[in-house]
Amino acid sequence: MMTVIAKSASRGSIRRRHAPDRARRWIGSLGGVVLVLVLLELVIRLEILPSRFLPPPTVVVATLFTELGTANAWWATLDTLRGWAIGLGLAALIAVPLGLLLGSSEFAYRATRPIVEFLRPVPSVALIPLVFLLFGRNLGDGKIFLAVFAAVWPLLIQTIYGVRNVLPTQLDTARSFQIRRRDVALHVVLPSALPYLATGVRIASTVSLILVLTGEIVINAGGIGEQINLAREGGAVAVMYAFVVLSGILGLLLNTIFARLERRLLRWHPSQRRAQS
Repeated sequence: MMTVIAKSASRGSIRRRHAPDRARRWIGSLGGVVLVLVLLELVIRLEILPSRFLPPPTVVVATLFTELGTANAWWATLDTLRGWAIGLGLAALIAVPLGLLLGSSEFAYRATRPIVEFLRPVPSVALIPLVFLLFGRNLGDGKIFLAVFAAVWPLLIQTIYGVRNVLPTQLDTARSFQIRRRDVALHVVLPSALPYLATGVRIASTVSLILVLTGEIVINAGGIGEQINLAREGGAVAVMYAFVVLSGILGLLLNTIFARLERRLLRWHPSQRRAQS
């Protein structure tokens, strides 16, 4: 009982000790953002940068709040989030099982490596003509296709590396105890690959959002990207930048959520313990 109390007190003291450090980091980051915005405001107000092409940050923020007061902005955001979620989900369904297979088989890894290395650098935007051919008027599915194609690769590579990173001594020890292959996969391979998988999901999430927005802008497939394009075509520069800021906020929120989930799920991993120390 005393040991439990001592451990709890120790964890509490560590949290209290790290709280000022976190506060300082937050203040430093926020201060940097505020400084950049103030400088940008002054530069634009003094017409060093033309305000007709780049509205002041205060105008953009006010416009963003105005747009968020309408249903149109929320429907556009939901449409973008829908495309992001479907794209990321399909990419995970394709990449994780395939990565586990290729990472656990040396022959499969060697046989498919040239194909993966050939397709991985292909930019998804280069497939936009193919989107028009495959999906025709159904451009909503087209932007999901672009997101899936782009998000598969970082998740696939991370999964392969995670499986191949398992120490041979761990596998040899499991075989020496005649542990079933399924249990080896669940209790040896998966825990070792999990940090790589978590990083792959976080990267794929960002890539999926970028390609959904790109598809919306280029092929007018709804969502925030289409609102950016419509505002640009209509000469509503402040509205255009307001939706650009909205897309940036969305990306920041998603990345923060996945980073926090990663830290919580992998708090047992040495890399997370070092990051928190």
